[in-house]
Amino acid sequence: MRYVAPPRGTVDPATFGRPPLSLWRDYADLIEGADWPSIDALNRRLPPGETHGFVAQTPQLLADGQHYEQRIAEHGAIATREGNWHDLLNALVWLRYPALKQALNHRQMDEIARIGPKRRSRAQYAMTHFDEGGVIVGLRDPSLLALWDAHDWYGLFWRRRQAWLDGSIRLALFGHALLEHALNPDKLLVGKALVFDTSRVGADVDLVAAGTDMIASGRWLNDPLELRPLPLAGLPGWRPDNGDEAFHRTTACYQSRREGRQYPPAWCLSRQGRG
Repeated sequence: MRYVAPPRGTVDPATFGRPPLSLWRDYADLIEGADWPSIDALNRRLPPGETHGFVAQTPQLLADGQHYEQRIAEHGAIATREGNWHDLLNALVWLRYPALKQALNHRQMDEIARIGPKRRSRAQYAMTHFDEGGVIVGLRDPSLLALWDAHDWYGLFWRRRQAWLDGSIRLALFGHALLEHALNPDKLLVGKALVFDTSRVGADVDLVAAGTDMIASGRWLNDPLELRPLPLAGLPGWRPDNGDEAFHRTTACYQSRREGRQYPPAWCLSRQGRG
């Protein structure tokens, strides 16, 4: 069933005070309140010198016959439906992470040039999944990866709960569909994660910048199977009920690993690059 976001003005204000939406409070003027921001209001938030901008997605715009990605690549025009949660939250990600968005656009255009606009490659599916639900994760303690790979969610989110609080695990949420689903507090969020081993670098490493380089260079997002499911609903503070052990034994978003499913190793970050 297709997800339908709640009408603007009906979202419980407390929802904006909990992750992941609370992590985007610097855009509170755009996502909270009764009125939708205009396209001009979005463009006013672009950083100086930014070559991409938002344009209203109208029948007249779509009549140009261009692919969505082509319009961005050739004209810097990000088609955006007005009064639409999905596109507004996509715009926020463009505002915060323009380099990562542009890396995905460049990779999409490479694939379109290779196979044409009517077909989709494995890499394009991977990029789309990440664009919608992506999370970049840094693990300072690599032993946590074994729990994750085994889908030992009770171990990862309850027995090792402190790792989510002491910086052993850090994450940057990128997927705008995750933000849209978070408007409904009953949704059990599950992200699609790419993972760094950060045990050799400082806690201040920029996960998004490192991930942008990996994507732009083609080292990441060549197949959807690179993406690990990450039940964000289990993170401390992301739901009021996950402070109880029972949540981590019974919640529906903790799925067992499919037989034969394997994940790639975490990419090791070091001061010189990959370890």
